[in-house]
Formats: sequence, structure tokens, C-alpha cells
Amino acid sequence: MKKLLALVAVAGGVLFVVRKKSAAKAEADLWREATAPAPVNNGVKKA
Repeated sequence: MKKLLALVAVAGGVLFVVRKKSAAKAEADLWREATAPAPVNNGVKKA
């Protein structure tokens, strides 16, 4: 029973770390997009 409890605790810890890392990456991507310099021509190609 102790081994099962330890396994569940380890699995929960791993899941927590993976989710935290994923959330941090998503937030970093949002900040990168929000603070990126605006394109000079606003994405419009000249004819």
C-alpha cells in the first residue's frame, strides 16, 4: 500500500511539473507576441 501511495505521489508531482512548464511556455509565447514590434507596413503588400 505504501508503494502505491508513493507511486501516486510521484505521478502527481510529475504531472504538476509538466503542467507548470506548459503554462509557463504559453505565457512566455503570449508575452513574446504582445511585445513584438509591429510590422512597418502592417502586413500590407505594396502593388
